[in-house]
Amino acid sequence: VNAAMVHINRALKLIIRLFLVEDLVDSLKLNVFVWLMTYVGAVFNGITLLILAELLIFSVPIDCEKYKTQIDHYVGIARDQTKSIVEKIQAKLPGIEKKKSFLSEFYLYF
Repeated sequence: VNAAMVHINRALKLIIRLFLVEDLVDSLKLNVFVWLMTYVGAVFNGITLLILAELLIFSVPIDCEKYKTQIDHYVGIARDQTKSIVEKIQAKLPGIEKKKSFLSEFYLYF
């Protein structure tokens, strides 16, 4: 129970930080993600999403094994471009200091 409470408290602190806009960049990322999910919800209903999830669960691991080198190459390119774009945005926004990214912090909780 104590270990679960630690994880729950960290997750709640992260949610509070995002919703109270303590970090502008992370809150904007969350808002864009939620906004995009409204369009996904408008196009698909729940059962369609479950069917697509089942298909992806069984097909993605096979494709990842088969095309691992190509996937790693393109993921590296995308990661580098995303990192450079985020750095440019953070340099232009006042009051933004460098810190750990939102996703690395999020994955620590789960």
